[in-house]
Amino acid sequence: MNYLDRNEFNFEPSQKVLDAVKNFDAKDLCFYTRIYDQGKKSVISVRVSEIYGVPEEQVLLAYGGEEILKNAIHYFLSINSQKDATEPNTKILIPEFSWWYYNRVASECGGTFEMYPLYEQEDTFAYNVDEVIEYTNRIHPRMLLLASPNNPTGNSLTSEEIGRIMENIPSDTMVLVDEAYASFITSDVDYIAPLVNKYSNLIISRTLSKFYGLPGLRTGFGFIGKGHDQFLSYSNKYLGFNRFAEAVALAALDSDEHYRRVAEDMEWDRQLFKKELGNVPGFKVYKSVANFILIKYPTAIKEKLQKALAAQDYKIKFMTDKGLEDCLRITLGRREQIQTVVDTIKQCLA
Repeated sequence: MNYLDRNEFNFEPSQKVLDAVKNFDAKDLCFYTRIYDQGKKSVISVRVSEIYGVPEEQVLLAYGGEEILKNAIHYFLSINSQKDATEPNTKILIPEFSWWYYNRVASECGGTFEMYPLYEQEDTFAYNVDEVIEYTNRIHPRMLLLASPNNPTGNSLTSEEIGRIMENIPSDTMVLVDEAYASFITSDVDYIAPLVNKYSNLIISRTLSKFYGLPGLRTGFGFIGKGHDQFLSYSNKYLGFNRFAEAVALAALDSDEHYRRVAEDMEWDRQLFKKELGNVPGFKVYKSVANFILIKYPTAIKEKLQKALAAQDYKIKFMTDKGLEDCLRITLGRREQIQTVVDTIKQCLA
């Protein structure tokens, strides 16, 4: 089966990752890690601290970026994180046209969510930063969620825009920036430490699932501003982390060159969609800075296209989100996979 529906990785892992898997000593699984005795969470958090220049104690580790998201929302919307409040604030602001899971996590812990708009602008979507600031000040939520790049629309925020939002909203609103796809935009990470050092109410979440192509490893990492010892205690693992995952994660973090080449190869996919479908009536190929692309299509071919793809063992995402029902989200894969998808779409138009 060719899975192009959940933004997974259809390329080869780096040689360092393959070697880490091959050379892992299974006897290491017989013992807990000992780095926790040194006051460190994991060898991963130590390495991430070195790469990103953020103190290890402010590095978050989790079972994928998903767990960072869930831990943060469950904790900061809870009564325990707002002991001085006469009435707990359980409101969270979530971008429109974003990952459905954000809403569900908020609902799990009794949170109430409101959506702020994203705007379609020619062949892209965009945040209106001034409006995000206005919404946040007017509603004054306990949490504001930003996704950069956003799934499924593929648009992002600059570090300057994130800084402007942080500077102009209430300091007791926790801001979580979901950067699961951020490494596809740039290799520059120098903006993260200054933002985290300046704003105590900021969380930035990343993962090894997308750029590093290891969704099955379930390893996420992130960063939080100072002064959240209780949250760190809530989210940390007392007996450390999966030692096999640690070994593979370290190898992946040391393989940027390999994964950067893969990310660059994905530009061929984007250009093929634009070339073959961009000028076809009923289609719009949106710009994307992630490992997927959003395409508006004529829904009259939906059933025919679903059957044609299934016959070839291909899966893509037929969007059902309100306002995006006439869109496809397609994971950027190997050239032959993307060529097959494009050819199948065109055949269904014939």
